[in-house]
Amino acid sequence: MIREKQRWEDWLIRAKILLAGLLAFTAVPVAAELESGIRAAESSVATADRFKVAFKEFTLKNGLRVILSEDHSAPTYSICVTYNVGSRNERPGRTGFAHLFEHMMFQGSENVGKGEHFILVLNNGGSANGTTNADRTNYFQTLPANQLELGLFLEADRMRSLNINQANFDNQRQTVQEERRQNFDNRAYGKSHEAVIQTAYDNFAYKHSTIGSMADLNAATLEDAAEFFRTYYAPNNAVLSLVGDFKTEAAVALIKQYFEAIPSHAPPPAVDLTEPEQKAERRKTIEDPFAQTPRIDIVYKVPPGNTADFYALEVLGDILSSGLSSRFYQNLVKGKELALSVSAGPDERRGPSLFWISLMARPGVDLSELEALVYKELERMKSEPATDWELEKNRLQLRRQHAQALYSSRGRAVALGRYAVYYGEPGVINTALEKLNQVTQMDLQRVARTYLRETNRTVITTLPAAKTSARR
Repeated sequence: MIREKQRWEDWLIRAKILLAGLLAFTAVPVAAELESGIRAAESSVATADRFKVAFKEFTLKNGLRVILSEDHSAPTYSICVTYNVGSRNERPGRTGFAHLFEHMMFQGSENVGKGEHFILVLNNGGSANGTTNADRTNYFQTLPANQLELGLFLEADRMRSLNINQANFDNQRQTVQEERRQNFDNRAYGKSHEAVIQTAYDNFAYKHSTIGSMADLNAATLEDAAEFFRTYYAPNNAVLSLVGDFKTEAAVALIKQYFEAIPSHAPPPAVDLTEPEQKAERRKTIEDPFAQTPRIDIVYKVPPGNTADFYALEVLGDILSSGLSSRFYQNLVKGKELALSVSAGPDERRGPSLFWISLMARPGVDLSELEALVYKELERMKSEPATDWELEKNRLQLRRQHAQALYSSRGRAVALGRYAVYYGEPGVINTALEKLNQVTQMDLQRVARTYLRETNRTVITTLPAAKTSARR
């Protein structure tokens, strides 16, 4: 850790020496600009990234929220439709529906044949996909600027008239079940995540996985699917975000042409996300026939995203595990050589989230020793303030990550839709980095003491099963 800190400080010294040399041979206006650039690299916590995403928004008569960000940097655009539905909206006995519809939405609609959505996008030089998590489902395309009408037409047609029939339903149910077999049931550590959320959460909304269970998928009916679509896939339960090379006035006219006639539906039922306070540590050990080495997952219940404490926990996770100079890497991976890898940080949810520490142990190590070292580092975070160089490193990393995440039109379209659905405020795209930069040493100690407590902890240990129990 000392060597890593010294290397970081040496970099700052070299940057200052380089600046001094440049100042000696540079005109005053340019020199001032260079000096300003170095100060940005050494900025205080109040400094925010200058990059802002300009956007306009309006709402159609049917309730569809529209966000437009005109940008002529490249002759392309991205469209993202984010629906306010995820696995948190499912009920016991009928899990996996949000993810099932991620697949169903590509099976054709009134004016688009089965599988033609992808074909039309690809044949016009674009790309398309969709994703589902606990809190939202989104669908996105990136296309050449001269195909603006195509993207809007495709999204509007399936929102208005998705083809829900028995053949499509059965086919996609089997597809999802096969995806579960590949990514969860027959994959190393595939069931570790499910074990964590099932043990840590009490409320059903977050207690089950997005992929759903085999039994629930088998029990689902076509009418169940149709009802789910009627409830959640409506314009008044969606956000359309459009980013890229278009004229706003022309885009507004096309959006109204294709979407405004789609009828709104009754508002979906509100989701109860309340989580009772955890009173004692929870533990569970599972065996995995595909695992080659033990894994430990340690989670703590923490507040939702876009809160002051969440931002502090995000910075805390980076200091603990981001990069070769991080505390966990230096002590657990490099120093003691007990872990192969380690990660830490909160997962962003609209409701109670989890601060997640995941470790891949070296074969044969004492797992109790490894776990004890994790808690020792957490206690050190509570008693000793983070160093200035750790916070400075974190700020620079965050600036880079922020720029990379919003570099593409698709990244911006997805982020605008997510923030609008999660928090009702797409402008979070421009404020999140600033809030992260405002986190102080005292904030880090406060959230560590408040949330990283034994009574608020859930520990799942995944052990390799005996070879005889593995599938062949």
